[in-house]
Amino acid sequence: MRARYRAKGVVLSKISATLAVMLALPASLTANPQQQGPTDLTTQARAKPVVTKTQTKPAAPKAAPRPAGTPASAASAVPVASPFEVEQPESLPVAQWTLDDAQALLAAIKGIGADGLFARDYQPAALTAQIAKGEGPELDTLASHLFLWLAEDLRDGRTPIAAREQWFAVDPDQDLHPNAQLLSQATELHDVPGVLASLTPTHPDYALLKEALAKAKDPKQIAMIRANMDRWRWLGRDLGLQYLMINLPEQMLRLTVNNKIIHTYRAIVGRPGKTATPQLAEQVKNVVFNPTWTVPQSIVVDEGLGKSLIGNPAKAKREGYVATQAADGTITVVQQPGNTNSLGRVKLDMPNEHAIYIHDTPNRSLFALPARALSHGCVRAEHATELAMTMAILGADLPPETAIGYNLSGKYTKVPMAKPFPVYITYFTVARDVNGLMRSFADIYSRDPAVLASFAQPRQLHTSQRKSSEAVIKLDNPL
Repeated sequence: MRARYRAKGVVLSKISATLAVMLALPASLTANPQQQGPTDLTTQARAKPVVTKTQTKPAAPKAAPRPAGTPASAASAVPVASPFEVEQPESLPVAQWTLDDAQALLAAIKGIGADGLFARDYQPAALTAQIAKGEGPELDTLASHLFLWLAEDLRDGRTPIAAREQWFAVDPDQDLHPNAQLLSQATELHDVPGVLASLTPTHPDYALLKEALAKAKDPKQIAMIRANMDRWRWLGRDLGLQYLMINLPEQMLRLTVNNKIIHTYRAIVGRPGKTATPQLAEQVKNVVFNPTWTVPQSIVVDEGLGKSLIGNPAKAKREGYVATQAADGTITVVQQPGNTNSLGRVKLDMPNEHAIYIHDTPNRSLFALPARALSHGCVRAEHATELAMTMAILGADLPPETAIGYNLSGKYTKVPMAKPFPVYITYFTVARDVNGLMRSFADIYSRDPAVLASFAQPRQLHTSQRKSSEAVIKLDNPL
């Protein structure tokens, strides 16, 4: 009993320290997300069309821009997945361009290498020649299209969706900042560089990668930095006021407020192959203390667990399972709360089609391993109890003593989040580590080659596709 309350005091002191850091931040940064909320990347609603002053212009060539001398076959090296609609140049809006604005666009194109993109993708020579001919319909069409191609790549990323393996984190930026609106702002406010700059990621790690790119000399290192800068563009520009972020190659989880890391936790992620953890942008909707675990049918049936427990109720009770058999013979096995529960003592519920969630584990010794890609897809967090209590206090206004009481009760308790926290499961192989140092991480799921290959090819026209078309695999087995 004394040990139990001593542990309670240790957890409470850790949570208090975390909360103290957060409370020291300006009130505007920890406000109710429903009032000043983090962007919800789980929604995919389309924004209403923005009306802009545009003209009807002659259609631009249908081919995607590619450098002179590049074989046409190279443009299809990264296939565009059907049946998604492929953007055609003639479908893009066109605005009137002054020579000064066109010159500003040309300067932005020539300097875009600093953001890890290629000037050649946006036809600087063609734009230079058109500027020399003066203002008119031809300049309007070409400048509008090149501006939008550049804006799309800064806003959404240059990497085609087909090259983003296991990418299911829907980016809302094209809904929040549609093409017509961007073009209107750039030409009517005469602020091409300002509009383009407003599309780059706000996370400090993007700026650090940009600094690293400016200093890099090795071609392979440069290519890796470019690829990882683009991965930031795949996400929403603004990740929200407070969120959890997991970097799979690093196998670490961060609790973050206004892009400031408040606490870090070692993580166990999915094993390579079919159990690799996908990239997601979801929200914690519930904190579950003392969770139950419904055993997957692959274990119940294929491994014979169901029959062994149905035939031996004493064994089921001794091992902490409740087994029931339906009229059709189907056996359901639910592991009860306790020290041996496969989910440990807590679970962060973030509903998604992959059945991925964050949870504790009874086998905490695994967190000491340097390589922790060991799970069936879900994410196990070190000190998960501390994390869950902090989430419940921040997201459900739960008093600290109540959170600790729920945890120590041993009873299943689900606490709905009044202020849901975004969760970003990301994949950065060049990034700032938890100590603040820029470093490389092992490509544990071999997701780099496809991204690097796409950067070696000419820019592809964008499509309406928002996430990977790969099959969704439910990864709900924490073992």
